Formats: sequence, C-alpha cells, structure tokens
Amino acid sequence: MPHDLRRLSIITVAVLLGSCGEVAQLSDKSDHGPDPKLPQPTETLLPTVDVAKAVGWPEGRKPSAPGGLVVTSFADGLEHPRWMLVLPNGDVLVAESNAPDRPDDNKGVKAWVMGLLKKRAGAGVKSANRITLLRDANGDGTAEIKTVFASNLNSPFGMALINDTLYVANTDALVKFKYADGQQTVEGPPEKVADLPAGPINHHWTKNVIASRDGRKLYVTVGSNSNVAENGIDAENRRAGILEIDPATGGSRVFASGLRNPNGLAWEPLTGALWTTVNERDELGSDLVPDYMTSVRDGGFYGWPYSYFGQVVDSRVPARPELVAKAIKPDYALGAHTASLGLTFYEGKGLPDRYIGGAFIGQHGSWNRTPKSGYKVVHVPFSNGMPSGATEDMLTGFLSVKGEAYGRPVGVAVDSRGGLLVADDVGNRIWHVSTRSE
Repeated sequence: MPHDLRRLSIITVAVLLGSCGEVAQLSDKSDHGPDPKLPQPTETLLPTVDVAKAVGWPEGRKPSAPGGLVVTSFADGLEHPRWMLVLPNGDVLVAESNAPDRPDDNKGVKAWVMGLLKKRAGAGVKSANRITLLRDANGDGTAEIKTVFASNLNSPFGMALINDTLYVANTDALVKFKYADGQQTVEGPPEKVADLPAGPINHHWTKNVIASRDGRKLYVTVGSNSNVAENGIDAENRRAGILEIDPATGGSRVFASGLRNPNGLAWEPLTGALWTTVNERDELGSDLVPDYMTSVRDGGFYGWPYSYFGQVVDSRVPARPELVAKAIKPDYALGAHTASLGLTFYEGKGLPDRYIGGAFIGQHGSWNRTPKSGYKVVHVPFSNGMPSGATEDMLTGFLSVKGEAYGRPVGVAVDSRGGLLVADDVGNRIWHVSTRSE
C-alpha cells in the first residue's frame, strides 16, 4: 500500500474508531416491531463505525438474566464458537468457525480498514474449522465432556440431523456424515451433498441449514456478496436468500430471495411456518435499516437490494420498480444494526412459562451504530403463530461500562432439559440459562 494512502487509511481508522459524530435519533425500540419507524437516510462523509473492542470475560464475571434464572458457563476454552445443534440424546454440537480465505473480498483500502475493525471486534481469528461435541450427563448446566467431533471442515456453520445422517453447511458446500446415537466423533471424511455459493468474494460466508419436519428437504441460508450489490448483480446469483435442497439428489432451487443476510432458521411451533433472522444493509445511518425476523414464503421476494421493509426504495441501487412492487414486508423488526443472528422457538420446560412459544434471538451487536445496539439475547413473545409484543431482554451484560465487548452472542439453542444455550464467539464459551440453582 502506498505510504500516503496508508497514512490516509490510518487517519480514517482513527476517526472511525472514535465514531463520526452521527448518532441515532429514534427513541428506544421505535425501530422494533411490525411497524418500525424508518426515517430518511443519513448521509455522512464517512460511514458510521463504532466498534466494541473485544476484551473477553474478566475472571468471575458472566452475563445477566432476569430474576429467578441462573447463568452458568456450559463450556469454555472454545475457539470462536458460532452455532449449535442439540442431538436427540442431549449432546450439543458446536461449530467453531470463522471466515474462510476470500481474496476478492480483501482488496483495497476499504478492505484493509475492515480487517483492522474485525480484529478489534474479535472477528479476525483463524477459523478452527471443526465441530466440537459437548456432553452434560448430570444436567448441572456444565458439560463434563468436550471432544472434537469433526475436523478439517471449511468454515462450518449450520448443522441438521435427519435419522442417521448429520448434515453440515460448510461455506462452500453442504456435506454429510453418518451418525449413530451417542457417538463422540465421526469416522472418515464427509460426503458432499450439494455445492453452495462461495467463490473468491464470499462476502457473507455463513451458511445455516435446517431440515423440514418430514426430513425430505433441507433449507440453507446464503448471504449476499456485498452490502447493496456494489460488486454487481451477477455476483449475487443464488445468494441473498434461502435455498431448498433435496438431500437424496443434491438438487436445489431458490426458495426465497431478497434476504440480504439470513442466518437463523426455525420452525414456528404452532403454524409450522419457516422463520429466519436477517441482517439488513448498512451505510444509511445509525437508524437504518432495522434487522428483522420474518416468516418465509415459498417464492417470496423480500426487497434486497432494491428496497427495504417492503417498498422503501434504496436509491443507491439501479431502480427495479417491478421487483419493489412485489417485495414482502418483513414481519418484525429487531432494531437497526443489532446483527440478529441466532433464532430458536422455545418449547421446553426449563424456563418460566412466559417464554413458551416465543422466540429467542442472539444479537451479535453493532459495528456501525452510535450508540451501540444488540450485544444481548432477546425474547419475542408469540401468539397465534405471530409476534405479539415487545422484545424482552433475556441475557445482557456483554458490554462493559466503557463499551468494550466481554462477549458477543451468536447461536441460541434449547437443551434437552429446557435450558437455553448461547454461543459466545468473543468469550469463547457456551452460556447456559435455566431455573436450576448452581
């Protein structure tokens, strides 16, 4: 990098890390719910960036839960744990993973600056590329067994079990292993089921997977290759959406599109509808655009990159009025830049009854909003298959009083006894929440 350009970049980073002066104007939670406030975009010389420095958990400190609930460290000493799957026998699989090599997503000054910001946020670590098995045999909220279940994967993320077959969504392919109840490690290399969109850009690299209730189909999330198609719309082929894959043949089709960066996938227990959490676009100011959760319609188009929250046009993108006209408005906003990733519906018995039927969402936390948002797990109540009230904080305390990040919640899951599990990729551990005493 030329000296003058590097100097400019350093100055830019210094400005960015101190934020740019642009701050959120909306009142608390007005960017939440079925009808969030959507102000006019805020234009600034530099994008708003306010990164929480990752510092890890001080000795003896842990997140906070509502009164009557107990938080324990289910497992520690992990390497960037991102996603979880609870197996029928109660074992917990954890994908320890980070971004793969992406040579065409790491060019230029902007990419260099983003690399520094990722390191500050704790996201610059090398991917462990493995799945670890955790077992809590006595049900005390702490795993006694931690062992490598599968290794030499390629930035694994989502996992799904159908009968005796475990499916893993690597960043570039859906693969499968044979699985027998209680086994602590897989044997041999995985078998590829289907290629997934990846390539040298692979901007949003995480791929999640969920099986249909009858096990006949798999659904895989694929994030966009850009913020708002600045790499060209051709680079977004089969991205920014959810793919439906036939596990028997590997054949696939686009199930839903216009979802910028979907991550969480879960079946709503009353209606059986598929729901997802989606990270929306950036660089429109601290108040835009709210991340969201929504039910997903077969063939539905949700706006990206041409519009957001239905027909709100993004003027940075070449106009496509015919697509904007059919864009589906998401069901429930989760706040601007909260990075809402994890999603699970609660059907257990280890937490108070008020949580039953509702959704838990892991909010990884903002990089580009002042003040910071997310950095917690929230609960959204449901009634008759739809959100029925305001978000409630479930797990907090991930930020210090100085705004540093002790941890960042990602995936959420319900264990076999009804406790809530939360993957923390900065704290390098899994948290457990229940009503049991320690």
